[in-house]
Amino acid sequence: MKILRFLSILLLTTLTLMPLQASETSNGKLNVKETVLEHLGDGYDWHITTWGHTHISIPLPVILYSEATGFHVFSSLRLSHGQSYKGFFIDPTQKNKIYERVNGKSTIRPWDFSITKNVVQIFIVISILLIGFLLTARWYQKHEKVDDAPKGFVGFMEMAILMVVDDIIRPSIGEKHYRPFVPYLLTVFFFIITTNLLGLIPIFPGGANVTGNITITMFLAICTFLVVNFSGNKEYWKEIFWPEVPAWLKVPIPLMPAIELFGIFTKPLALMIRLFANMVGGHSVILSLTCVIFIAAQMGPMIGTSMSVLSITLMIFMNFLELLVAFIQAYVFTMLSAVFIGLALPEHHS
Repeated sequence: MKILRFLSILLLTTLTLMPLQASETSNGKLNVKETVLEHLGDGYDWHITTWGHTHISIPLPVILYSEATGFHVFSSLRLSHGQSYKGFFIDPTQKNKIYERVNGKSTIRPWDFSITKNVVQIFIVISILLIGFLLTARWYQKHEKVDDAPKGFVGFMEMAILMVVDDIIRPSIGEKHYRPFVPYLLTVFFFIITTNLLGLIPIFPGGANVTGNITITMFLAICTFLVVNFSGNKEYWKEIFWPEVPAWLKVPIPLMPAIELFGIFTKPLALMIRLFANMVGGHSVILSLTCVIFIAAQMGPMIGTSMSVLSITLMIFMNFLELLVAFIQAYVFTMLSAVFIGLALPEHHS
């Protein structure tokens, strides 16, 4: 039993360290900031590992539209190692985005529709969700209500779906209105938790920091914002533009309506920042602890060994903690979205 525990820890550590590509400063020391930011950011290829001085990556398609030369589709291999292709190049000073050199002088940012690492990760998550949902639906099509409860994967999916519906959606929105919002909220929950869990896997097809990208969390927050406000009834809008407060708070200066209207936009903003900050924070801590191993190795065998053991122990603890955070963030985002929808459907006050 002890041997199995040791092998599992060793395997987890190896998988965690394997894809790490360290950035170095001019004096050969590890640049922790650049290393962490590089792994948290998006990319035009999917870095697998570094074997010696050889970087093993999966090239991804680059799709650009230039106002000067039109559409361009090519492999990201053409831009690797600082190369330029048809005037396009990756600018490390601009968060590794693609720019175009015009007439050999000025540079412009083309319209970028590339299939980046985060986009591929989203496609993988969507594929996993489709397979899971279709397998579950197929089982229910072949069985009657009087049959035994499902087991295995279908049983797990039923348990998860009932947990989200009965513990989050129904109490937050209300028995009368919750059914139309179940598909959206279930999709949000399973998308976030699957993305978070895949992000903790250090090798392909995991490792992308999708929910740590603020554009992704912003899109999810905008979806909730649209659902909430397009579903709001007249009582909801009445409470915003003419709330039941003393008249001097509404006229001649619409103080309370302005505050309520401002609250419409702060709710999705809180959803966006909460999910983004928690996922970035967790990944940053894990990557920083990984970098400590390489920094400690430069301090001699004694210090390096002790610091590496401590860092690996903390890193394994953080990985298990991130498993809990992955579920909590999906739960909280879904719960707050359901609460905001429920607030948009208040009952008429007689």
